[in-house]
Amino acid sequence: MPIHTIAVLGAGNGGCAAAADLTMRGYHVRLYSRSSATLDPIRQRGGIEIIEGNNRSFAEPELVTSDLAEAVAGADLVMITAPSVGHGFLAAGLARHLREQQIVLLNPGHTGGALHVMSVLRQNGVRERIRSCETVTLTYICRMPGPARVEIYRRTTHLRCAAFPAKFAPDILREVGGIYPNIVAAENVMETGLSNINAIMHPAGMVGNAGWIERSAGDFYFYREGITPAIANIISAVDRERLEIVRKLGLPPLTFNEIFCQAGLTSATAASSGSVYRAIKESAPNQTIKSPATLNHRYLHEDVGYGLVPMEEIGSLLGVECPVIGALITLASEMNDVDYRREGLTLKKMGLEGIEPEGLPGVLHEGFD
Repeated sequence: MPIHTIAVLGAGNGGCAAAADLTMRGYHVRLYSRSSATLDPIRQRGGIEIIEGNNRSFAEPELVTSDLAEAVAGADLVMITAPSVGHGFLAAGLARHLREQQIVLLNPGHTGGALHVMSVLRQNGVRERIRSCETVTLTYICRMPGPARVEIYRRTTHLRCAAFPAKFAPDILREVGGIYPNIVAAENVMETGLSNINAIMHPAGMVGNAGWIERSAGDFYFYREGITPAIANIISAVDRERLEIVRKLGLPPLTFNEIFCQAGLTSATAASSGSVYRAIKESAPNQTIKSPATLNHRYLHEDVGYGLVPMEEIGSLLGVECPVIGALITLASEMNDVDYRREGLTLKKMGLEGIEPEGLPGVLHEGFD
């Protein structure tokens, strides 16, 4: 069935970009945030200003609400654009409101996002045929330069998307592809989750630049200036360990550079050089993005706790050693005084505790039941 009504859960950069873009394209959009204060500027202006290149427009979503039931009721698609640290909270709330045949899209899923959400729904008694899918990264490269204003630098291209359970992929991806024609089918949510470029890239950049971040309050360009050759070498090492997990699962072993290029974030020439440093250095969409002002930021909380931790856990399940990934988790935990291995996304939270390696493909294809 074609999708007409979309609930966008999360009113940050990605959520506001999605709500504004989809509204301008004629969809019935409900924008939700659990924080009324987050929504107040949008309510006061009557919508969201959207800037893309030289084009400016003003989108007026059908509904802006902090009532989850109101946002989700009757929606064909429930799109979660919130940080992955909020997935569990949203899934627990959605358990009371989702109805059979609604599609849940995690935009993006990060690492293990769809597994986590569906596991929480199951724990909260949901037995309806809920279909879910996740993208590798956000559909928009965007930032909010001011209240109720979002700037889209680029729309992500060749965006891999996987269904969970994978057996529902043909129908789900056809329907979601009607909204985002740039998506391409991935085999399963391990393929998308293990292609999490933010988790590959951000922790090394944050840990490696910790002193500069704290001293300058992030007054530098994170990618253009913060990713030096030495830090790029750490990113390359993380990528090698990730690729060992990918190969163990029999999935396409795309390198960081290949994923980065497919997403439209660097040139084919830079990607084919094999240099992670060059690929990031020549990333036009990321040139003007400043560093986080503090280490208390999603580049660590999310990209370590819900990016590297599940990678390490999946690697352990499959017998793959990940010493560099493990070192970054440990250093980030000490820096922020957060036990990311305990607070982050574990096998148990993904619904995979007790699964043997040979049983994993069956769960990915058939689901938990």
